[in-house]
Amino acid sequence: MRIAILADIHGNLTALDAVLADLRQQKPDVVYHGGDLAFGGCNPSEVIDCILQEGWKGVLGNTDEMLWDTSARPGLETAAPKLKSLFKVLFDISGPATCRMIGETRLAWLRTLPTELQFENQGHENLALMHASPGNLWRAPMDTADDEELKNTYTPVGAEIIVYCHIHRPFIRKVGSMTVCNTGSVGAPYDGDPRASYLLIEDGRPAICRVAYDVEKEAARLLASDYPQKEWIAEMRRKGSYLPPRENT
Repeated sequence: MRIAILADIHGNLTALDAVLADLRQQKPDVVYHGGDLAFGGCNPSEVIDCILQEGWKGVLGNTDEMLWDTSARPGLETAAPKLKSLFKVLFDISGPATCRMIGETRLAWLRTLPTELQFENQGHENLALMHASPGNLWRAPMDTADDEELKNTYTPVGAEIIVYCHIHRPFIRKVGSMTVCNTGSVGAPYDGDPRASYLLIEDGRPAICRVAYDVEKEAARLLASDYPQKEWIAEMRRKGSYLPPRENT
């Protein structure tokens, strides 16, 4: 059984097209997505339409949910006051713009996504997929987390293979009887490698797949668009790293 899981596309159609081409070579039996599909790029509608056309099942991400539910904002700003400028971009600027771009039908589809998928004895591995952590779309261990944090976060899920997304930094680690995996990001890697990233699990053995794509083509698409904060996003695409939001972009 070959299972591909990709996530955090963030409206980057150029990267998604490259990953699709790679998937045609890899020929997985099934593909799932881990959320954060539309926000943060200039082709949010096309990304959602592609996933619908491919028929991939998946889970809800935090920047999917924030398109209709901003209730997490006060707690986020209290917990991380230094990220207030980022939350302003998310909730006040690019989030509303993304919502307008995708329209009501695509938004309604996003609202149907579950927060977790778990598979066992269905031709799959004993596998759980979520965007961040159980019961929380916004908080997840970083790739630098120690084994104890990973164990405390994901043992209650009760799966042998845990797959999460959200941090845009791929890794695979054996923690006790669990294997904890992060898919990395298709459209917005933060580990210093601008290539798209996804997870491929073959007969219970997970591996990270990196796919080069035309980053300059995507940057040109962004800069020619009306998407808010486009210069900031284009710079992050090129660097493959997170940067604080720019003012007045």
